[in-house]
Amino acid sequence: MAKKAPIEVELAWAGEQDQLVIEVQLHAGDTVGDAITSSGILERFPEIKPGQNRVGVHGRLVELGHVLQAGDRVEIYRGLKVDPRVSRKRRARRRGE
Repeated sequence: MAKKAPIEVELAWAGEQDQLVIEVQLHAGDTVGDAITSSGILERFPEIKPGQNRVGVHGRLVELGHVLQAGDRVEIYRGLKVDPRVSRKRRARRRGE
């Protein structure tokens, strides 16, 4: 069996308090899920829940099984605390008072 070529991807997370961007060494054919698992980010930020947090590559939503290419940027998104529409309505009400 031939060895898979190594690739490097970037993994990004922006929590409420912390931000992290790290380089992750993978192999050709590895997935977004593999990048998250092998990066060690789950131990550092237990609030990240694969399967619950949405993920993207270069700003485009993908599934955990998405196969990565060298140079990809994997982004883990956190959920919104307030619906943006509700937030806009609140701001508009405050400006009107």
